[in-house]
Amino acid sequence: MSEYTLIEKKIREMIDDLKAAMQDQGLLNSSSESEIMTSIFLYKFLNDKYMYNIKEFAKKINKTVKEVEENNTLMTAFYQSNAKSVAFGKEDTIESLINKINDKDFYKFFDQALKNINDNPRNDIFKIETSGGTKLNLFNPISNKIPDGKDKNNFAQTIFGIISQDKINFSDVFKQKFDFFAKIFEYLIKDYNKDSGDYAEYFTPQSCARIMSKILVYDEEHNEGVEIYDPSAGSGTLIMHLSHELGKEDGINKSMIYTQDISQKSTDFLRINLLLNGLTECLHNFVKGDTLKEPVHFQREHDENSGLKRFDYIVSHPPFKTDFSNTRDTIESKFKDTDRFFAGIPKVPAKDKKKMSIYLMFLQHILYSLKETGRAAIVVPTGFLTETNGISKKIRKKMIEEGWLRGVVSMPSNIFATTGTNVSIIFIDKSLSNEDIILVDASNYGKKIKDGKNQKTILSFDEELEIINIFNNKKQLKDISVLVSGSEIKSKNHSFSASQYFDIEIEYEELSPEEFKSKILNYKKDIRAYFSKSKQLESEIEESLKRIKI
Repeated sequence: MSEYTLIEKKIREMIDDLKAAMQDQGLLNSSSESEIMTSIFLYKFLNDKYMYNIKEFAKKINKTVKEVEENNTLMTAFYQSNAKSVAFGKEDTIESLINKINDKDFYKFFDQALKNINDNPRNDIFKIETSGGTKLNLFNPISNKIPDGKDKNNFAQTIFGIISQDKINFSDVFKQKFDFFAKIFEYLIKDYNKDSGDYAEYFTPQSCARIMSKILVYDEEHNEGVEIYDPSAGSGTLIMHLSHELGKEDGINKSMIYTQDISQKSTDFLRINLLLNGLTECLHNFVKGDTLKEPVHFQREHDENSGLKRFDYIVSHPPFKTDFSNTRDTIESKFKDTDRFFAGIPKVPAKDKKKMSIYLMFLQHILYSLKETGRAAIVVPTGFLTETNGISKKIRKKMIEEGWLRGVVSMPSNIFATTGTNVSIIFIDKSLSNEDIILVDASNYGKKIKDGKNQKTILSFDEELEIINIFNNKKQLKDISVLVSGSEIKSKNHSFSASQYFDIEIEYEELSPEEFKSKILNYKKDIRAYFSKSKQLESEIEESLKRIKI
């Protein structure tokens, strides 16, 4: 076992121990569980980051950590050189609080430490804003979720005991790259951010995120100083993979990230994902709010009159169907004089409002928000590819008429373990125009496994690479991929389904007249035998009915 595999194992064990502590308090699967978990995990990670940074700083200037902490001038210099890291007061660190863990009011000290870090003015830059301008704290208090006073202290002592163990320290992995933290992050949220179908609660598998980012970033000409966006960011899996694929230059990220998401839970996860991957310079572009009703990213910051901002890359796994009837008319009225929703807004169904196709709104918003040379990858229900009328067809028609569609990948069923909806990924490139379109049917890829009560399809690394290679190199493979023109798609009612364009092969067998006559005679014999058997069965049924007097 390698050093980093061992560290990853220890971090996973810490996460499991924290979840077990939640279960002991009856918090399992409650709304409070993910709040506490994100606060505790984030506190542990940021504490270790702070301690690592201050030790490195002290070493550089030949001082002890204590000498640095007791000197205001040195602490100012330390914070200036570590502006991208969250600031801690000495008394708010794990190393200090451990001395109070046996106190009967320990939970109060713990909650106060979290509050102190929230209130530190240096940490304002790490607070995500809502669309209304409110700043969200880094941490939520721990004890508020535990009603009994005695339980508050026992719980605080238990979870603090878990994160204060010497064997678990993030300082050993701060120099690791994206892939390490992506695995840790996925393990952290696997029980909390599932494809429940609720607004903005989808979790995109790492395999889909890798395929989307590597197909989007297929050259080196389009990845310098770019702005990337996810309007339904969820936990940030897609946008992080895209940012990672675009890379860094001299340690500085080549892309500036923008997101919006309506879910508080997803926003908490999103911030952890960003901080784990050292992308704090983008935090002020992360907003909690309703993208469809109140988009917040404009050409000029905070200036709605300047028009919506346009982006170089957009990735999105929007919610598919949900009730947005309360905001539907407001959205229609607010944007009626723009092309933002050119294909229309779904009507409110008479019977089941939860079946409103909200993803069609996100699709239109994404097309509207792309620069003239922009690229996008969007996860959609596979049914979108072939719907014969309505908003879906209008959107597909627009993509073809404008020459924007680069291609489609239809993924295997159950690639998302907790939803039965088959999904496809649509790739848009506004700079192409009239090039051949690649349609890939990857539905037979992958291995089926059990994931709890559900079945899940797992793609191997080689299968991921094969899908990416087929798409980016426009390879035509029998019953897997096909190149089509825009006019061919028009002739098939604007269908984006690869299977409708595959060649149908009919096998022919050369027969002599004698062989043909022999086959026909055999077929006639078989048909007579079938008719005879049918009459016999009818007779037996009639006799049975007579016996039971029907």
